[in-house]
Amino acid sequence: MLAIPLPFVAALLLLMTGIVLRYRYRHTSQKPFWFVILCALMVTVVGLRWTFDIAFFRFLQPILSASVPVAAWLCFSGAHRSQSSTHLHWLGPISVLVGSHFYTHLWAGTLDVLLILLYLGYGGLLLKSSCSIPEQVRLTDVSKVLVAERVAGAMLLFSALVDGMLSYDILLLNAQHTSLILSISYLVFIPAVLSAVIVVSISTPVQEKPKRLQALSSMSQRSLEEVGTSTTLASSLDDDQTEETEQIMAKFDALMSDHQLFKDPDLSLNRLARKLGIPARKISSAVNQTHQQNISKVINAYRIEHAKTLLKQTDEVITEIFLSSGFQTKSNFNREFLRITGQTPSEFRSSPQVLD
Repeated sequence: MLAIPLPFVAALLLLMTGIVLRYRYRHTSQKPFWFVILCALMVTVVGLRWTFDIAFFRFLQPILSASVPVAAWLCFSGAHRSQSSTHLHWLGPISVLVGSHFYTHLWAGTLDVLLILLYLGYGGLLLKSSCSIPEQVRLTDVSKVLVAERVAGAMLLFSALVDGMLSYDILLLNAQHTSLILSISYLVFIPAVLSAVIVVSISTPVQEKPKRLQALSSMSQRSLEEVGTSTTLASSLDDDQTEETEQIMAKFDALMSDHQLFKDPDLSLNRLARKLGIPARKISSAVNQTHQQNISKVINAYRIEHAKTLLKQTDEVITEIFLSSGFQTKSNFNREFLRITGQTPSEFRSSPQVLD
């Protein structure tokens, strides 16, 4: 009895979630909103298919199921690069669509195999992608986005396992346990993947307008010339790797020190790359080699140093200090401050060396 109403209840909750997202995050909720709609539609079709067993729903269910891993991948791939090619990724759902048309002429398990391969493939891609820093995400949110990406990848692999169990149950056991398997899988899979997509979407700032980017890039390039690094990236490609890393770090440190770019709460690796005129992966690699830390932690170190100065020299409240230092939440500020200094901001301000 649990499996019959569950899909419809889940679909209603998903629609409510989509409406709340659209209302609260108007500028960043487009992708999660449509992902919610896709999930709600898929869950509804599944409920109708197993309640009424109408041929149209049997036809539509695998197509919608095949679209979910592709949509999840595109949500995360957009966080790793400014533009992602979408055309080739829809070949999987199109193949399932074609297979659904000729279902009677194919082996009974053909569509199931295709779905399992899609979920395995995109689950693996998400896990692999989580090994690199997402360029479009705010640097303060990189850690939680990487966790969300790994959760989404793991859930796609979990769904592939569920699809395998469903196929076995339908083909060999006359669907005796299908309702129970679907109920358990929806209780785990849909909330986990949807939460991961929401995390990456609200952690990706709205893209800057080209004119503003050009102005910021020109400003930073003029200041960087004062550092004496007039060589361009193209001319430095043939130089020694160590020298190239030093040049990149000189530009990076100048931009942080002179323009205090770390104060930008929406700062992402992609924005930093545009303002430096250097590919994002080269910046990330240079920072890792120099500091033995990822760029998110290095940026936070600049922010904490700025916050320490304000705590020493001003009477501003801590809320104003963490906001002016580039942090968006007090919890993140406190966590990073404790990690770097071993003290809370309040303890640091009241310590004897600061009072003296």
